[in-house]
Amino acid sequence: MSENPKPFRVFAPGDTIVDELAARGWTQSRLSEIMGRPLQLVNAICRGRRAITPGTALELGAAFGTSAQFWLNLETRYRLWLAEQRTSDLEAIRLRAKAG
Repeated sequence: MSENPKPFRVFAPGDTIVDELAARGWTQSRLSEIMGRPLQLVNAICRGRRAITPGTALELGAAFGTSAQFWLNLETRYRLWLAEQRTSDLEAIRLRAKAG
C-alpha cells in the first residue's frame, strides 16, 4: 500500500466552474463578461485545456465569491494528478531512493 493515499480520480477545475455556472444560471459567455476575459479563455479552462493562472484565480474568486487559493488548489491538485498518471517510474525512483 502506498504511503500517501491518493484520490482515485481528481476532477479538472473546469468541472467545478461548469457546476458553479449551472447553479447560478450563468453561461460561459456571462462569466467571461463578468471577468472581462475572452470567452475562448473561459471555454478552454472549462474544458481543461488551459490552466488557471494566479491572475485568473483572483478573477474567478471575485466572480464566485471564493478565494483565489481555492482555484489554485484545484488546479495544482489536478495537474499533479495528471502528471502522476503519466509517470510510470515513480515507484522505481522511490525504491532507488530507499536503497541509498
